[in-house]
Amino acid sequence: MSVPIPVLYEDKSFMLFDKPSGLLVVPDPRKTARTLEDIVNEQHPLTPEGRLHPCHRLDRETSGVIIFARGKANQEKMIDEFRKGTVHKKYIAFVRGKMKNPAGEIKSVIRDFHEKKRSREQKRFGGRSATPQGKPAVTRYKVVCVKHLFTVVDVFPLTGRTNQIRIHLGEIGHPILGERLYAFGKDFPVKFKRVALHAAEVGFIHPLTGKKISVVAELAKDMENFLNRY
Repeated sequence: MSVPIPVLYEDKSFMLFDKPSGLLVVPDPRKTARTLEDIVNEQHPLTPEGRLHPCHRLDRETSGVIIFARGKANQEKMIDEFRKGTVHKKYIAFVRGKMKNPAGEIKSVIRDFHEKKRSREQKRFGGRSATPQGKPAVTRYKVVCVKHLFTVVDVFPLTGRTNQIRIHLGEIGHPILGERLYAFGKDFPVKFKRVALHAAEVGFIHPLTGKKISVVAELAKDMENFLNRY
């Protein structure tokens, strides 16, 4: 049995967990490792409402709050709340350099990773590749504190594009410490073993009860220890 995944909130329809870094949320066709979905279903027996299903994704390396639904029907209800923009999320990130602006908003078009991959494959095999159009994305941030070689920021994604926070912070010249996909490791004066991104808080209106729910995950230990060293 795996180490228990901490439960942050639970009712008959939803469970919110404190996801550790290093776990995929759902299976990846290229990977065979057990996922967060596998583990939480092992640890929490099937209920009349059904199996636990994730309502959104976090990157493998990202820690923090994640919402699971009991049964497909509840999953669809929560996903609909995400579509309507009623779910609010706050992340904590450690980014390279000293941010000059105390707060800001980043807007850009983000192309879907799979669209870009299909475009490259079509071009590789001689076909005409359609240019991925992408989708608009908006991220707000607020500086918490400025350290010698990095800045701690609260990040609020207003849209939910894949890797949105990582892409946006990189676009303004402040990639997240530990970033290897959207920045070069050699460009970081201070190192972190993973992408230093933590899903700190989720707030939503419960789709069944109408109650306002706010759930917080304390900063992951590796990020807390790193912060204390500086």
